[in-house]
Amino acid sequence: MPLHSSEALVLRTYRLGESDLIVVMLTRDRGKKRGVARGGARSRKRFGGALEPLTHVRMAYQEREQRELVRLQDADVLGSPLTAGGEACTYASYFAELLDEWAPDNDPQERLYRLGVAVLEAMRVGVGAERLARYFEYWLLRLQGVYPSTHACPQCGASLQGGAVLEPRSHWFLCRQCASHGQGVSVPAAALQFLAEAAHVAPAALGGVNVSSEALGQLAAAHRLLLVWHLDREPRAARVLREINP
Repeated sequence: MPLHSSEALVLRTYRLGESDLIVVMLTRDRGKKRGVARGGARSRKRFGGALEPLTHVRMAYQEREQRELVRLQDADVLGSPLTAGGEACTYASYFAELLDEWAPDNDPQERLYRLGVAVLEAMRVGVGAERLARYFEYWLLRLQGVYPSTHACPQCGASLQGGAVLEPRSHWFLCRQCASHGQGVSVPAAALQFLAEAAHVAPAALGGVNVSSEALGQLAAAHRLLLVWHLDREPRAARVLREINP
């Protein structure tokens, strides 16, 4: 059996029998993999905190031909949300769940991988979780080619610089004149300006972006609508976050 070693982001784990764990991970060079951590459910000594969601690891694993599951040998932690404190672990689970939803099996997705690693590092240096969440959602949807244009109204061509409405049927950002009265999610100019800056800065630099909590909250509502539309459901971790931050 060939032994592979790769940097990876842990996305989630679930039990296999009484003592083992299935680990879903996004590797840097070989896409999403599922592996068996023998004894991972019974004892944490072998893998320590390496199997927490969004943990950045160097994972050694073996593959067998025509077997879907690889066998995990060991993992060295390169970065962990556990060091960020506060609500970091809950947000890390949210980011990991979204990566898991969009990353295909065995298909290298280095841009998704780099997004996850960069957001994890920003968490560890103290960038606010709400800013990171809106940044992550924006870039995740943008990398999938499904984030609507924030520059001009697709119906009349007017600039959206003064704010927009996310229309619930087309899932486009429309100008306020074209938007159906009383429908959609209002997105203020400050939220669109945040996205414009997010398009050009690393997540670790988001602390220097001037944006209000109110604008981030309205952007959160718009992103929730987009995510539910494209996933056909609301991410489980998103519901947990809403209960923490009603």
